[in-house]
Amino acid sequence: MKFLFDSDTWQEIYGSIRKNKIRTVITIIGVLWGIFLLVVLLGAARGMENNFKKIFGNFATNSVFIWTQSTDTPFKGFQKGRRFLPTLNDVKVLKEEFKEIKLLAPRSQTNAQLVQGFKSGSFQVSGDYPVLDQVQKKELIYGRFLNENDILSKSKVVVIAEDIYKQLFDKNEKPIGQYIKVNNINFKVIGVYKRSNGISFDGDCAYIPFTTYQQIYNMGDKIHWMMITANEGVDIKQLEKDVLLTLKSLHKVHPDDKRAFGSVNLGVEIAKFTGFLTGMQFLTWFVGIATLIAGVFAIGNILLITVKERTKEIGIRRALGATPKSIRQQIILESVFLTTIAGMLGIVFGAFVLFIIDSIAGQGPDPTLVNPTVNIPIILIAFTTLIVLGTLIGLIPAHMATIVKPIEALREE
Repeated sequence: MKFLFDSDTWQEIYGSIRKNKIRTVITIIGVLWGIFLLVVLLGAARGMENNFKKIFGNFATNSVFIWTQSTDTPFKGFQKGRRFLPTLNDVKVLKEEFKEIKLLAPRSQTNAQLVQGFKSGSFQVSGDYPVLDQVQKKELIYGRFLNENDILSKSKVVVIAEDIYKQLFDKNEKPIGQYIKVNNINFKVIGVYKRSNGISFDGDCAYIPFTTYQQIYNMGDKIHWMMITANEGVDIKQLEKDVLLTLKSLHKVHPDDKRAFGSVNLGVEIAKFTGFLTGMQFLTWFVGIATLIAGVFAIGNILLITVKERTKEIGIRRALGATPKSIRQQIILESVFLTTIAGMLGIVFGAFVLFIIDSIAGQGPDPTLVNPTVNIPIILIAFTTLIVLGTLIGLIPAHMATIVKPIEALREE
């Protein structure tokens, strides 16, 4: 390791670089561009992934949403165009028949006038079970969400969105325990939730116990739609098909009827996006590593040219007693030095560009990329790989330098 601290070695490396300034700068830029591209692309991919998690973060991602529409095929005495609603019996049958189902949330919704004092507004009112909070997590600002006791006692309690709270209450007014009217019926406010910045099927909504909704709106055992979450590892696409087939059987709908039930399979949509992200990350690594290798080969080429130009100098050093090992070490050290400088500059510039991207596209209520960063271990792996490649590529010109015979080198013109 003495050669690392030998001033003569570094002077010779400095002299070699100074003689070929333009060539050296171009070579460094080639390697710099490779790791810069890798850092920026990986950071952008991470930003997209973070944004994706932010959008779908409040949802159980292996979920499917099902509702009824109208039939398009006559079946068992029923005419085409028949309309119907799902029932609580459907929910019971699905729970019993499909062990793959982890959570099932039946829901009913309507628009209603909400009034508090002299303030009012028209909002969506949803009758729900407490299980909704597991399928679509609510970020509560005040109070709590619905519980089983609310369901059993058919309590007139309500959980409202932050925007509803702001519209119906004065600033800094405590909402918990106060009453608002939902279609002229008093409901006690037990919670206020913050609307998610991500995907939402409800918007600004007031949640009341399903049993209370059922009683007030005379729904009987009818529901409007349901949210189903599968257990880990379950094929959510197949589960959706099986559930729809069972529901068609329960409601005497033709098995091939495509319009009777509507559905959105969140798991399938997320899988598409996840596949896109995986493909993008693979492409990023491929392009980045290929560019790195190209840059490292450029260093090898410049060192081969340098060795050729310094043939006479190497011959003189050999004649004066320099060993092949010392010459080999100097050439390899020059390769590693150039690679290291290029790598560090590439990482610094890449981080700077990601900072700019975050400032432009990662801020505000609807960011495109959220926190576009690269993990330190990945940076270290990329940098170490670069150094290893720089060392390996330096072996070629180093070997060419050591096979130069002193007497032949001194004859070079």
